Amino acid sequence: MVNNRSLAEDLKTRCKELGFVHVGIARAEELLEEGARLNAWLRNGFAGGMGWMGKREQERVDPGRVLPGVRSIVVVAMNYYTPASHSPEALKISRYAWGDDYHEVLGSRLTHVASWLENAVPGSSSRWYVDTGPVMEKAWAQRSGIGWIGKHATLITTTHGSWVFLGVLLTTAELMPDEPALDRCGTCTLCIEACPTKAIVDPYVVDARRCISYLTIEHRGELPAEFAGQLHGWIFGCDICQDVCPWNAKHSTETSEPAFSPREGMLNPDSAEIEDLDEVEFKARFRKSPLLRTRAEGMRRNIRAQQHGAGRAAHDP
Repeated sequence: MVNNRSLAEDLKTRCKELGFVHVGIARAEELLEEGARLNAWLRNGFAGGMGWMGKREQERVDPGRVLPGVRSIVVVAMNYYTPASHSPEALKISRYAWGDDYHEVLGSRLTHVASWLENAVPGSSSRWYVDTGPVMEKAWAQRSGIGWIGKHATLITTTHGSWVFLGVLLTTAELMPDEPALDRCGTCTLCIEACPTKAIVDPYVVDARRCISYLTIEHRGELPAEFAGQLHGWIFGCDICQDVCPWNAKHSTETSEPAFSPREGMLNPDSAEIEDLDEVEFKARFRKSPLLRTRAEGMRRNIRAQQHGAGRAAHDP
Protein backbone atom coordinates (compact mmCIF):
# COMPACT_ATOMS: atom_id res chain seq x y z
CA MET A 1 0.00 0.00 0.00
CA VAL A 2 1.32 3.45 -0.95
CA ASN A 3 2.02 5.85 1.94
CA ASN A 4 0.29 9.02 0.73
CA ARG A 5 2.32 11.33 2.96
CA SER A 6 5.65 9.77 2.02
CA LEU A 7 4.71 9.77 -1.66
CA ALA A 8 3.81 13.47 -1.50
CA GLU A 9 7.15 14.30 0.12
CA ASP A 10 9.08 12.27 -2.45
CA LEU A 11 7.15 14.02 -5.22
CA LYS A 12 7.99 17.44 -3.81
CA THR A 13 11.65 16.52 -3.55
CA ARG A 14 11.66 15.43 -7.17
CA CYS A 15 10.00 18.67 -8.25
CA LYS A 16 12.51 20.79 -6.30
CA GLU A 17 15.35 18.91 -8.00
CA LEU A 18 13.85 19.95 -11.34
CA GLY A 19 13.97 23.64 -10.41
CA PHE A 20 10.50 24.32 -9.04
CA VAL A 21 10.62 26.67 -6.05
CA HIS A 22 7.20 25.68 -4.72
CA VAL A 23 5.16 22.48 -4.88
CA GLY A 24 1.68 22.19 -3.41
CA ILE A 25 -1.02 19.55 -3.46
CA ALA A 26 -4.78 20.03 -3.37
CA ARG A 27 -7.59 17.52 -3.16
CA ALA A 28 -9.36 17.24 -6.52
CA GLU A 29 -12.90 18.55 -6.19
CA GLU A 30 -15.24 20.98 -7.89
CA LEU A 31 -14.26 24.64 -7.62
CA LEU A 32 -17.71 25.88 -6.65
CA GLU A 33 -16.86 29.36 -5.32
CA GLU A 34 -14.16 29.94 -7.90
CA GLY A 35 -16.49 28.69 -10.61
CA ALA A 36 -19.17 31.18 -9.57
CA ARG A 37 -16.65 34.02 -9.80
CA LEU A 38 -15.49 32.80 -13.21
CA ASN A 39 -19.08 32.68 -14.42
CA ALA A 40 -19.73 36.25 -13.25
CA TRP A 41 -16.49 37.44 -14.87
CA LEU A 42 -17.42 35.87 -18.17
CA ARG A 43 -21.02 37.16 -18.10
CA ASN A 44 -19.74 40.70 -17.50
CA GLY A 45 -17.71 40.47 -20.70
CA PHE A 46 -14.42 40.90 -18.88
CA ALA A 47 -12.75 38.19 -21.00
CA GLY A 48 -12.84 40.47 -24.02
CA GLY A 49 -11.91 38.57 -27.15
CA MET A 50 -10.68 35.50 -25.26
CA GLY A 51 -13.68 33.44 -26.28
CA TRP A 52 -11.98 30.16 -25.37
CA MET A 53 -12.35 31.05 -21.69
CA GLY A 54 -16.07 30.31 -21.85
CA LYS A 55 -16.02 27.33 -24.20
CA ARG A 56 -14.79 24.84 -21.58
CA GLU A 57 -16.11 26.53 -18.46
CA GLN A 58 -17.43 23.33 -16.87
CA GLU A 59 -14.09 21.60 -17.31
CA ARG A 60 -12.31 24.52 -15.62
CA VAL A 61 -14.57 24.11 -12.62
CA ASP A 62 -14.58 20.30 -12.43
CA PRO A 63 -11.18 18.56 -12.87
CA GLY A 64 -12.97 15.21 -13.17
CA ARG A 65 -14.15 16.32 -16.60
CA VAL A 66 -10.53 16.82 -17.64
CA LEU A 67 -9.11 13.61 -16.14
CA PRO A 68 -11.68 11.00 -15.09
CA GLY A 69 -10.84 9.51 -11.71
CA VAL A 70 -8.59 12.41 -10.71
CA ARG A 71 -7.87 12.48 -6.97
CA SER A 72 -5.12 15.04 -6.53
CA ILE A 73 -3.95 18.31 -8.09
CA VAL A 74 -0.23 19.05 -7.96
CA VAL A 75 0.77 22.68 -8.51
CA VAL A 76 4.34 23.78 -9.16
CA ALA A 77 5.86 27.24 -9.36
CA MET A 78 9.09 28.36 -11.00
CA ASN A 79 10.75 31.69 -10.24
CA TYR A 80 11.47 33.83 -13.31
CA TYR A 81 12.67 37.07 -11.72
CA THR A 82 15.91 38.66 -12.96
CA PRO A 83 17.22 41.91 -11.46
CA ALA A 84 17.67 43.61 -14.83
CA SER A 85 15.55 46.63 -15.66
CA HIS A 86 14.36 48.67 -18.63
CA SER A 87 16.20 51.77 -19.73
CA PRO A 88 14.18 54.87 -18.73
CA GLU A 89 13.12 55.81 -22.25
CA ALA A 90 13.00 52.33 -23.78
CA LEU A 91 9.95 50.60 -25.12
CA LYS A 92 9.02 47.89 -22.64
CA ILE A 93 8.42 44.15 -22.80
CA SER A 94 6.96 42.34 -19.80
CA ARG A 95 9.54 40.63 -17.61
CA TYR A 96 7.97 37.21 -18.13
CA ALA A 97 8.81 37.38 -21.84
CA TRP A 98 12.49 38.36 -21.58
CA GLY A 99 13.72 34.78 -21.82
CA ASP A 100 12.54 31.52 -23.32
CA ASP A 101 8.88 30.53 -23.54
CA TYR A 102 7.83 29.31 -20.10
CA HIS A 103 5.38 26.84 -21.60
CA GLU A 104 8.27 24.79 -22.95
CA VAL A 105 10.53 25.20 -19.90
CA LEU A 106 7.92 24.08 -17.37
CA GLY A 107 6.31 21.57 -19.71
CA SER A 108 9.50 19.59 -20.19
CA ARG A 109 9.96 19.34 -16.40
CA LEU A 110 6.34 18.34 -15.80
CA THR A 111 6.71 15.54 -18.33
CA HIS A 112 9.42 14.10 -16.08
CA VAL A 113 7.23 14.56 -12.99
CA ALA A 114 4.32 12.77 -14.63
CA SER A 115 6.52 9.82 -15.65
CA TRP A 116 8.03 9.59 -12.17
CA LEU A 117 4.62 9.61 -10.51
CA GLU A 118 3.14 7.00 -12.83
CA ASN A 119 6.11 4.73 -12.10
CA ALA A 120 5.76 5.35 -8.37
CA VAL A 121 2.03 4.52 -8.46
CA PRO A 122 1.47 1.74 -11.01
CA GLY A 123 -1.89 2.03 -12.69
CA SER A 124 -2.20 5.76 -12.06
CA SER A 125 -2.53 8.31 -14.83
CA SER A 126 -1.82 12.00 -15.00
CA ARG A 127 -2.16 15.03 -17.23
CA TRP A 128 -0.31 18.32 -16.96
CA TYR A 129 -0.92 21.86 -18.19
CA VAL A 130 1.08 25.07 -18.32
CA ASP A 131 -1.47 27.76 -19.08
CA THR A 132 -2.70 25.73 -22.04
CA GLY A 133 -5.82 23.86 -20.94
CA PRO A 134 -9.13 24.15 -19.10
CA VAL A 135 -7.52 24.43 -15.67
CA MET A 136 -7.76 27.29 -13.17
CA GLU A 137 -4.09 27.37 -12.23
CA LYS A 138 -4.26 30.23 -9.75
CA ALA A 139 -7.26 28.78 -7.93
CA TRP A 140 -5.50 25.46 -7.50
CA ALA A 141 -2.29 27.21 -6.48
CA GLN A 142 -4.13 28.94 -3.65
CA ARG A 143 -5.87 25.73 -2.61
CA SER A 144 -2.54 23.90 -2.61
CA GLY A 145 -0.90 26.46 -0.35
CA ILE A 146 1.59 27.91 -2.84
CA GLY A 147 0.24 31.46 -2.57
CA TRP A 148 -2.86 33.60 -2.80
CA ILE A 149 -4.54 35.47 -5.63
CA GLY A 150 -3.84 39.16 -5.14
CA LYS A 151 -6.09 42.10 -5.84
CA HIS A 152 -4.48 42.34 -9.29
CA ALA A 153 -5.68 38.74 -9.93
CA THR A 154 -2.12 37.41 -10.06
CA LEU A 155 -0.79 34.76 -7.69
CA ILE A 156 1.53 36.02 -4.94
CA THR A 157 3.93 33.86 -2.93
CA THR A 158 5.57 34.85 0.35
CA THR A 159 9.03 33.90 -0.95
CA HIS A 160 9.15 35.12 -4.56
CA GLY A 161 6.28 37.58 -4.80
CA SER A 162 4.31 37.19 -8.00
CA TRP A 163 7.32 36.53 -10.24
CA VAL A 164 6.46 32.85 -10.72
CA PHE A 165 5.16 30.67 -13.51
CA LEU A 166 2.63 28.00 -12.61
CA GLY A 167 2.16 24.46 -13.83
CA VAL A 168 -0.58 22.02 -12.85
CA LEU A 169 -0.56 18.23 -12.87
CA LEU A 170 -3.78 16.25 -12.41
CA THR A 171 -3.32 12.70 -11.17
CA THR A 172 -5.46 9.74 -10.22
CA ALA A 173 -2.94 8.97 -7.45
CA GLU A 174 -4.02 9.78 -3.91
CA LEU A 175 -1.61 12.35 -2.40
CA MET A 176 -1.63 14.04 0.98
CA PRO A 177 -3.05 17.57 0.39
CA ASP A 178 -1.58 20.80 1.80
CA GLU A 179 -3.42 23.55 3.62
CA PRO A 180 -4.78 26.41 1.43
CA ALA A 181 -2.87 29.70 1.48
CA LEU A 182 -4.23 32.74 3.30
CA ASP A 183 -4.87 36.06 1.57
CA ARG A 184 -2.14 38.44 2.74
CA CYS A 185 -2.99 41.53 0.68
CA GLY A 186 -4.63 43.19 3.69
CA THR A 187 -5.75 46.77 3.07
CA CYS A 188 -3.15 47.44 0.36
CA THR A 189 -4.56 48.83 -2.89
CA LEU A 190 -1.36 49.96 -4.62
CA CYS A 191 -1.96 47.78 -7.68
CA ILE A 192 -5.47 49.17 -8.15
CA GLU A 193 -4.26 52.75 -7.83
CA ALA A 194 -1.28 52.26 -10.16
CA CYS A 195 -3.14 50.75 -13.13
CA PRO A 196 -3.21 53.55 -15.75
CA THR A 197 -6.25 52.16 -17.60
CA LYS A 198 -8.23 51.29 -14.45
CA ALA A 199 -8.41 47.64 -15.50
CA ILE A 200 -8.77 46.41 -11.90
CA VAL A 201 -12.43 47.30 -11.65
CA ASP A 202 -12.80 45.76 -8.18
CA PRO A 203 -10.34 44.06 -5.84
CA TYR A 204 -9.47 40.69 -7.43
CA VAL A 205 -11.42 41.52 -10.63
CA VAL A 206 -9.64 42.57 -13.83
CA ASP A 207 -11.50 43.71 -16.93
CA ALA A 208 -9.22 42.32 -19.64
CA ARG A 209 -10.61 44.79 -22.16
CA ARG A 210 -8.89 47.59 -20.26
CA CYS A 211 -5.69 45.72 -19.37
CA ILE A 212 -2.51 46.77 -21.18
CA SER A 213 -1.25 43.18 -21.12
CA TYR A 214 -4.41 41.91 -22.82
CA LEU A 215 -4.50 44.79 -25.30
CA THR A 216 -0.89 44.31 -26.43
CA ILE A 217 -0.97 40.49 -26.58
CA GLU A 218 -4.43 38.97 -26.93
CA HIS A 219 -6.44 41.74 -28.59
CA ARG A 220 -6.84 41.38 -32.34
CA GLY A 221 -7.15 44.34 -34.68
CA GLU A 222 -6.34 47.95 -33.95
CA LEU A 223 -6.34 49.04 -30.32
CA PRO A 224 -9.37 50.98 -29.05
CA ALA A 225 -8.68 54.69 -29.43
CA GLU A 226 -9.25 55.36 -25.73
CA PHE A 227 -6.33 53.10 -24.79
CA ALA A 228 -3.94 53.53 -27.72
CA GLY A 229 -2.33 56.52 -26.04
CA GLN A 230 -2.14 54.97 -22.56
CA LEU A 231 0.37 52.17 -23.05
CA HIS A 232 3.09 53.94 -21.02
CA GLY A 233 5.82 52.45 -23.21
CA TRP A 234 4.59 48.86 -23.07
CA ILE A 235 4.61 47.04 -26.41
CA PHE A 236 4.19 43.48 -25.06
CA GLY A 237 2.50 42.87 -21.75
CA CYS A 238 2.64 45.10 -18.68
CA ASP A 239 4.21 44.76 -15.21
CA ILE A 240 2.90 47.90 -13.53
CA CYS A 241 0.64 46.17 -10.99
CA GLN A 242 3.44 43.75 -10.11
CA ASP A 243 6.14 46.41 -9.94
CA VAL A 244 4.25 48.33 -7.23
CA CYS A 245 3.36 45.25 -5.15
CA PRO A 246 5.12 45.36 -1.74
CA TRP A 247 5.55 41.59 -1.78
CA ASN A 248 7.65 41.90 -4.93
CA ALA A 249 9.67 44.76 -3.48
CA LYS A 250 10.55 42.65 -0.43
CA HIS A 251 10.82 39.13 -1.82
CA SER A 252 12.14 39.25 -5.39
CA THR A 253 14.94 36.68 -5.71
CA GLU A 254 16.99 36.12 -8.84
CA THR A 255 16.03 32.97 -10.70
CA SER A 256 18.49 30.12 -11.02
CA GLU A 257 16.94 29.09 -14.35
CA PRO A 258 19.19 30.22 -17.26
CA ALA A 259 16.29 29.96 -19.72
CA PHE A 260 14.68 33.03 -18.15
CA SER A 261 17.71 35.30 -18.48
CA PRO A 262 16.96 38.29 -20.75
CA ARG A 263 17.64 37.66 -24.39
CA GLU A 264 19.50 40.24 -26.42
CA GLY A 265 17.29 43.22 -27.23
CA MET A 266 14.53 42.43 -24.75
CA LEU A 267 15.42 45.17 -22.27
CA ASN A 268 15.83 47.82 -24.97
CA PRO A 269 13.82 46.65 -27.97
CA ASP A 270 14.65 48.31 -31.27
CA SER A 271 11.35 49.47 -32.70
CA ALA A 272 12.79 50.05 -36.17
CA GLU A 273 14.19 46.51 -36.29
CA ILE A 274 10.91 44.96 -35.19
CA GLU A 275 8.84 47.03 -37.61
CA ASP A 276 11.02 45.89 -40.53
CA LEU A 277 10.48 42.18 -39.84
CA ASP A 278 7.98 40.25 -41.93
CA GLU A 279 6.15 37.30 -40.35
CA VAL A 280 8.81 34.73 -41.31
CA GLU A 281 11.64 36.93 -40.04
CA PHE A 282 9.71 37.71 -36.87
CA LYS A 283 9.28 34.00 -36.10
CA ALA A 284 12.98 33.40 -36.66
CA ARG A 285 14.08 36.42 -34.59
CA PHE A 286 11.88 35.47 -31.62
CA ARG A 287 12.03 31.69 -31.89
CA LYS A 288 10.87 29.97 -28.66
CA SER A 289 9.93 33.34 -27.19
CA PRO A 290 6.56 34.38 -25.75
CA LEU A 291 6.60 37.28 -28.21
CA LEU A 292 5.44 34.91 -30.95
CA ARG A 293 1.99 35.08 -29.37
CA THR A 294 1.25 38.52 -30.76
CA ARG A 295 2.83 37.94 -34.20
CA ALA A 296 4.70 40.52 -36.26
CA GLU A 297 1.68 42.63 -37.15
CA GLY A 298 0.58 42.76 -33.52
CA MET A 299 3.97 44.09 -32.45
CA ARG A 300 3.94 46.69 -35.22
CA ARG A 301 0.47 47.77 -34.09
CA ASN A 302 1.65 48.14 -30.50
CA ILE A 303 4.66 50.19 -31.55
CA ARG A 304 2.45 52.44 -33.69
CA ALA A 305 0.07 52.96 -30.78
CA GLN A 306 2.94 53.76 -28.44
CA GLN A 307 4.44 56.25 -30.89
CA HIS A 308 1.01 57.81 -31.40
CA GLY A 309 0.58 58.20 -27.66
CA ALA A 310 4.03 59.74 -27.25
CA GLY A 311 3.37 62.17 -30.09
CA ARG A 312 0.02 63.18 -28.64
CA ALA A 313 1.54 63.75 -25.20
CA ALA A 314 4.23 65.97 -26.73
CA HIS A 315 1.55 68.26 -28.17
CA ASP A 316 -0.62 68.42 -25.07
CA PRO A 317 -0.63 71.91 -23.53
